[in-house]
Amino acid sequence: MNPTAFTTRLLPWVLTAGGAVGLVAAFVLTVEKTTLLKNPDYIPTCSIDPILSCGSIMRTAQAEVFGFPNPLLGIVGFAIVVTIGVVVLAGGSLPRWFWLGLQAGTLLGVVFVHWLIYQSLYVIGALCPYCMIVWAVTIPVFWYITVHNLGEGHLPAPRRLAALATGYHGVILTVWYAAIVLLVLQAFWSYWLSLL
Repeated sequence: MNPTAFTTRLLPWVLTAGGAVGLVAAFVLTVEKTTLLKNPDYIPTCSIDPILSCGSIMRTAQAEVFGFPNPLLGIVGFAIVVTIGVVVLAGGSLPRWFWLGLQAGTLLGVVFVHWLIYQSLYVIGALCPYCMIVWAVTIPVFWYITVHNLGEGHLPAPRRLAALATGYHGVILTVWYAAIVLLVLQAFWSYWLSLL
């Protein structure tokens, strides 16, 4: 099977499913944050222990980088991603400028997510389960848009790079996830050992 054809067929499903999962996680985080703002003694449902603790993260400046709760960005961004996924799934064709705009938006999203990962692991010292769901879906949404744009020639890149990204799309994504899992394990190694 042609790898480009496969990733082209996969893209609308990644956008639709990834966007929907991210939208639900962002919505739940927004509800939890709103409840916490109303009642500072509230313990969010995703605060399980000292490490897996949304409450610890929600009370930090990093949770409101732009002056409002970060999950609001997720609600808007993931709603757009779901809509685009459904349009492409229905057979809609989008112009190059649209794909490049989507590339820019998802690039900002994936950079922001990796900044939040760093903050969670090395500054705050806690993990938010719902935030990790957002991390988990933002990465493939960005990656498969990139693979699509490389394959379609929307992004200026050598043909060899486009072929590499398309041919090894799953391997690259797996390595990316594995690197994050290793960072999580390393950052909280003593905690994970205490659970044994």
